[in-house]
Amino acid sequence: QVQLVESGGGSVQAGGSLRLSCAASGRISSSYAMGWFRQAPGKEREFVAALRWGDGYIYYADSVKGRFTISRDNAKNTVYLHMNSLKPEDTAVYYCAAARGGLSTNSGYYDYWGRGTQVTVSS
Repeated sequence: QVQLVESGGGSVQAGGSLRLSCAASGRISSSYAMGWFRQAPGKEREFVAALRWGDGYIYYADSVKGRFTISRDNAKNTVYLHMNSLKPEDTAVYYCAAARGGLSTNSGYYDYWGRGTQVTVSS
């Protein structure tokens, strides 16, 4: 069993930056992928970025490529999402997720989820 706890959300102005953290308890094996998703009011949950634990392979949604960076601290079992040049359309609840079977952009593929952290970007 893996438990995920996100932190680091908040309110910023457009152009600002935030760093989200996702601390995982339980064993994260090399077959796992850790992902970030977001859900804005009235919209479906969408993929943001993911990192494959074994080899560090990373994949980003086009909407955040060049602005967001996903990284990890193996010793702390923690994944980060560094968000720069934030836009009002980035406003959403951001969720951390873990997939036992590897990296996917499909939220249904993920086995464990955090409770989410709110990010609000004002213009």
